[in-house]
Amino acid sequence: MSASEQFGIYIHIPYCIQRCSYCDFATYVQSEILNPERYVALVKEEIPLRKHYFGFSPDTEKKLNTVYFGGGTPSLISSDLIVGLISELNKHGLTTGPDAEITIEINPATIDERKIEHYLSAGVNRFSVGAQTFHDRLLKMVKREHNAKQTLQTLDLLKRYKLNFSFDLLFALPTQTVEELKSDVEMAVEIGSSHISPYCLTVPESHPLSKNRPLEDEQVEMFDIIHQHLTAKNFNRYEISNYSLPGKESRHNRLYWDDHAYWGLGLSAHSYSKTSEWGHRFWNPNNIDVYEKQIRSELSVLPDNQIERLEKHQALTDFCHTSLRVAEGLSLARLETKFDAQASAKALEIAQPMLQHGLIALENNHLKLTHKGVLISNQIFEKFTFLASDISE
Repeated sequence: MSASEQFGIYIHIPYCIQRCSYCDFATYVQSEILNPERYVALVKEEIPLRKHYFGFSPDTEKKLNTVYFGGGTPSLISSDLIVGLISELNKHGLTTGPDAEITIEINPATIDERKIEHYLSAGVNRFSVGAQTFHDRLLKMVKREHNAKQTLQTLDLLKRYKLNFSFDLLFALPTQTVEELKSDVEMAVEIGSSHISPYCLTVPESHPLSKNRPLEDEQVEMFDIIHQHLTAKNFNRYEISNYSLPGKESRHNRLYWDDHAYWGLGLSAHSYSKTSEWGHRFWNPNNIDVYEKQIRSELSVLPDNQIERLEKHQALTDFCHTSLRVAEGLSLARLETKFDAQASAKALEIAQPMLQHGLIALENNHLKLTHKGVLISNQIFEKFTFLASDISE
């Protein structure tokens, strides 16, 4: 890994007060699996076991650009355990200096002043609030334990400390009205969020939450309402599902979209290393017993079913998909530098019909999704999915 290559670490904390009815992440009610102290001990043991996947020797020191505690609800467990994980990274040469972005996901009513001060003492400087909506009836519908009053109390606490925080906004919920959505967006801005992540509820047709959802046209209207309101308030859509005030983008998430390496620690966490020609991905099991067994047995080389060495066409697909997600778009120059002129020409060829239909724009040698294109982005990504036969190795 070159000195200029950015590098971040994601740490999965799988504990929740309850399982939300729409969640498909590897999370558990806290009483259902091993206690947090035991789990965090496993994550600490994982660090020296897997360092070599990034070309690091045991004594390698690497400055971390970002650390992200996700879940689950990281703020649910003791702050001592979170701070201890940051210390453990530093102990193994993965240092978090004053320039590092350290984010922790929190839920309303799971933090207090003591926890905040403890986080801040360890360098945590960004908070992601999983509030979803300010309407109690909608929170109950998706089986969230907190209420709107607790959300406001938590956000007020973050404001009093003048902290940088992001707000998760869930929309297209069953029976949700446009008026309710508008008030959610307005409140998220007024309360002081510097970053807002709107997510359209996505569940299978057989799921109970699929009934009485807004129709597709209404979902598009809701998306447009969010976009118009946030851009009017100086928020920039820097990625399909993320808006921020200037300079408040999630640096950790940019690692994923900008083709940098990242390491996922903990249950079900995924990683991307660039130590092979086209990079490779590896991941931990999502079964807690299997994860514990692998760590306890000091398994430093992962089984074949937990690692994927990318071929050129797979790396090209990933590069195009992640680049098209961000506002800057897909740089044809970067594409040619990483791959070759054939790959750049192929991408431009694929884009031609979409350029003519106003789904993609070509600006400064970058292919960018238009607002119209964002609405059907998954269909566009399908067009930029390559087979081995599409390109020469």
